Amino acid sequence: MSPLLIILMLVLLGGPALFIIFAIGIYNALIRLRNQVENAWSQIDVQLKRRHDLIPNLVETAKGYMKHERDTFEAITKARSQAMGANNVNDASKAEGALGEALSKFMLVVENYPELKANQNFLALQEELTSTENKISFARQSYNDQVLFYNNKTQMFPSNIVAGMFKFVKRDFFEIEIAAEREVPKVSF
Repeated sequence: MSPLLIILMLVLLGGPALFIIFAIGIYNALIRLRNQVENAWSQIDVQLKRRHDLIPNLVETAKGYMKHERDTFEAITKARSQAMGANNVNDASKAEGALGEALSKFMLVVENYPELKANQNFLALQEELTSTENKISFARQSYNDQVLFYNNKTQMFPSNIVAGMFKFVKRDFFEIEIAAEREVPKVSF
């Protein structure tokens, strides 16, 4: 067999083999990124469950002091139920935004009840809720970072070809839905 024929056969057989190896590498990278996005979402979900579990205790503690604030309690309960029933990232973003807004209003009402603000159970629950809010914020940031990596990989050439072939779809970011949370706080002296 001539050397030219051997080289031609290697090119013909090696080209597709290299393409297959390349496609497998991209596919595995996409799987890894998709799993990282799902893991990051589960971290948010853990913190949201913790938040949802703390809220009824906070409300029950406050009810004894705040007899005339039924609308506030109902708004929190409704927002919590909607947040717990969210099925995807977009629904969760909206529902959690509404829950955050209801909690903010609740905390403003609490200011009118000095004896409640001094209650040790309430203070402990409020501290737990604040800690959980911080953890949610960090988990949301981590999730959005993973979504960015994943979306970049699924949309950039040449990995977008493999992503399209295996139906890797763009993921949604977990975004703030409340306009007030986007505003920069004003500081005045």
